[in-house]
Parts: sequence; C-alpha cells; structure tokens
Amino acid sequence: MPVNDSTILVVLDLVGIFVFAVSGALVAVRKDLDVFGVLVLAGTTGLGGGFLRDVLIGATPPAALADWRYLLVPVAAGLVTFVFHPAVGRLERPVTVFDAFGLSLFCVAGAVKALEYGLGPVPAALMGMVTGIGGGMVRDVLAGRVPVIFRGELYATPALAGAAVAVVGVRADWPGLVTTVAGALVCLVWRLLAVWRGWHAPMPSGPASV
Repeated sequence: MPVNDSTILVVLDLVGIFVFAVSGALVAVRKDLDVFGVLVLAGTTGLGGGFLRDVLIGATPPAALADWRYLLVPVAAGLVTFVFHPAVGRLERPVTVFDAFGLSLFCVAGAVKALEYGLGPVPAALMGMVTGIGGGMVRDVLAGRVPVIFRGELYATPALAGAAVAVVGVRADWPGLVTTVAGALVCLVWRLLAVWRGWHAPMPSGPASV
C-alpha cells in the first residue's frame, strides 16, 4: 500500500470521525448535557484518537487543527444528533454497528499514518489501536463513566488486530485497497461478532483481597 496515499487516509479519517462523533453526542444527550456539552463530547470522541496519534508520532500540528474539515465534521454530527436525538437513540443497534465501522476505519488509518511517519511495525499497530480507542476513552472520562474498554468489552483487541493486518499489508506491499479492506474487515467482523455473541474479555472472578 503506498503510504503516501493521503486521499485514502483523509477519507478514512473523516468517515470515522463522523461515526464516532455521533456516538459521543448520543452519550452527551443521555447525560442531559446542553448543546455545548454535546458538541464537546462529539468532538472529543471523533477527534481524540487521531489527536493523540498525531501528537505521539510527531505529526504536528495535528490534522484536527490543520484542516477545517476535521473540525466541521464532528460539529455537524453533534448538531444532527442533538436535534434528532430521539430518532438516533432508537437506532441503538445501528449506532453500535456504525461505531464498529468507525473503529475499523480508524485503526487502519492510524496504523498506516504511523508507518508513513517512520514508526516500526509494532509501534504502528499500537498507534492504530490508540487511534481507534482514544476518543472513546476521553469521552467516557468526561462523561463520568469507566471507559468501555475497561469494562470487558472486546473493543481494543479487535482494533489492534485490524491495525496489525494493515501493517502487514503495507510491509508486504499489498495494493492499497486490499490492505485497507483486509485490516478493516478483521476489526469489524471481530467487533460485531463480540457484540452479537456477547463475547467479553476475562474479568476477575471474585472480590480482591483486602
């Protein structure tokens, strides 16, 4: 995959940002936050992972601050969710599916961009995972919730697996579309199967000793 294919990266980023921003805005609405709070959580969820990735790999200023589209997309998603939240709230299952798509897109885009900035395979895969889960972690902290990835949800692991496949594709010089689809599908299928089948990460079986 040509790591200088900036068009693919931008498209993946923007689509993922919109999907994640909707999920963040929905959390804000359910927490009875005002429109400003909705926009903050939408922006945090949509941009947080990419922001963390860019800072960590030295891609400064972060894309979220250098390109107006990265700021417009979460604002639009937040406003749409704020206005139409009764309808969006009834679409719980589709929102979960869209969130899985966003996770899949972000983990691939994050890994590819990390490789573009000279990181090795393992750090690049980790950056792909961070891109996918970072915004949701910050969202949950701001909303006063334990982050989803710490509550047994199989979320970070599929993201890491998808990012790893993308890294393999880049290093093996697969065509760009093949690399993107392969990495995204691994993450997406794993995440959706986990939701459908109720799979969870192992949790402590009893109370911790005092």
